[in-house]
Amino acid sequence: MRWPIASSAWRPTDFRIAFFTNSGSESVDTALKVALAYHRAKGEGHRTRLVGREKGYHGVNFGGMSVGGIVPNRKVFSANLIPGVDHMRHTLDIGRNAFSRGLPAHGAELADDLERIAALHDGSNIAAVIVEPVAGSAGIIPPPVGYLEKLREICDRHGILLIFDEVITAFGRVGKATGAERFGVTPDLITTAKGLTNGVIPMGSVLVRDHVYDAFMQGPDQMIELFHGYTYSGHPVAAAAGLATMDVYDEEGTFEQSATLEDTFADILHSFDDHEKVIDVRNFGMMGAIEMAPREGAPGARGLEVHKKCFWDEQLVVRNGMDVLQFSPFLNSNVDEMQQSFEAIRRVIDSVD
Repeated sequence: MRWPIASSAWRPTDFRIAFFTNSGSESVDTALKVALAYHRAKGEGHRTRLVGREKGYHGVNFGGMSVGGIVPNRKVFSANLIPGVDHMRHTLDIGRNAFSRGLPAHGAELADDLERIAALHDGSNIAAVIVEPVAGSAGIIPPPVGYLEKLREICDRHGILLIFDEVITAFGRVGKATGAERFGVTPDLITTAKGLTNGVIPMGSVLVRDHVYDAFMQGPDQMIELFHGYTYSGHPVAAAAGLATMDVYDEEGTFEQSATLEDTFADILHSFDDHEKVIDVRNFGMMGAIEMAPREGAPGARGLEVHKKCFWDEQLVVRNGMDVLQFSPFLNSNVDEMQQSFEAIRRVIDSVD
């Protein structure tokens, strides 16, 4: 399906084709199926292995859980996760990178895990690698300097497709249309959802580069190219919401607003660097995390208490993942309101044991 949602705010020159879905989870499973079918169409049906990453979140369908690396999402269903999946190590390294402002300096060498997996299975058997450019659900984990570039190089060397899961990072969250654009690293497929319709109507999409699309377009015109789809893919209401959202992004300069705010957001976040209960602060674009030290014998208790007190005492909804407070402010946030919100968060952190 050609990509119609292409205002000047979102004009991906390398991604002219989209397969529409209804959620991020569906986008991920679609991207994995596209990757497998692509290699078969190219005469390399032996490429069946998939590679994810520890702490990765790729939705809650079976494909996404299988390549994902968040334990609570996997453990109940472990016997039925798809086979042929490997995981690279995650890149969170508080010991070396604590309180990094923006991209952490250490850890690019962790991309070599993909080279190790390729050596184990032979790279010619690997279909695709999927990563979030900035890990979100695991607690806002920006990639180390040079890490994504190294993944791209290794994928190119072995003929492996690179998938960026941008359900969170796309549409201005990192100051550009995509994380791929912000980092200057071009994957072969991009998964999106959330910001596609401003999160108000269910819709997702898988964006593919021309060489992926072209591989499917070699058969007879009357034949279906990819036996996959959902009842509500490209639903007219969702498409209308997506078009309207792109218009607003364009008219209001939302991505530029986001880029302008990110330094102020970083300043506010890193004002917690010296707090006695805080062991790390991480940020990139309009994504950030404050990680608090866990209570002895009760990991996650402090984070949950902060979450509840922010809601009941300060009328703030603050997401916590265990003891990590995670933030994704509005892309057009008012600076005074953002500062007031974090003053309230500081009051709450000060007040808990």
